[in-house]
Amino acid sequence: MSNVYASNHPLVAHKLSRLRDKITEPKKFRELVREIAALLAYEATADLAVAPREFETPLARMTGSELKEKIGLVPILRAGLGMVEGIWELMPVAEVWHIGLYRDEHTLRPVEYYNKLPTEPTVSVCLILDPMLATGGSATATADVLKRWGVKKIKFVGLIAAPEGIKAMQDKHPDIDIHIGAIDSHLNERAYIVPGLGDAGDRQFGTG
Repeated sequence: MSNVYASNHPLVAHKLSRLRDKITEPKKFRELVREIAALLAYEATADLAVAPREFETPLARMTGSELKEKIGLVPILRAGLGMVEGIWELMPVAEVWHIGLYRDEHTLRPVEYYNKLPTEPTVSVCLILDPMLATGGSATATADVLKRWGVKKIKFVGLIAAPEGIKAMQDKHPDIDIHIGAIDSHLNERAYIVPGLGDAGDRQFGTG
């Protein structure tokens, strides 16, 4: 799994444990999603290209760096929305584009219901944001959309993943790096990640 990066940061492990706990209330759950997303995005963007920038400090002139690539955040609705704010605090100039997908409960396949991407890509790097990489259906479908849009560099950032979802992404999109907080055991018969954390959307928005 050379393109899979599971975080070994103690803060991520600590916050994930609190996130998984079934007694964690929606307000705290949302806070933890934002915090973990920011930590994972920090790791996922370590290879972004930079360009030199000259400026004056209070003491001298120097050459520093600035981001060279335009970044797009693509949260998969609705659960991915909770990850945007934490990452936006690190990259306030990042563009946010929404793609809406839901999982058909009978086929377990993703159904696209919202996509307002412009005709031509306006960013060079996209981070697909979804707390859960379960079957991989939504993630692979989103990657399909972004590649058709013309984005060349795509990464997936999620909180937890099942081996089945990772395999689906690697089979369909072996060029996309997967940055994840933790890799769990398996999917159950309803395609929920075990031990997981339940339904990330319901727990964020209090609709469970």
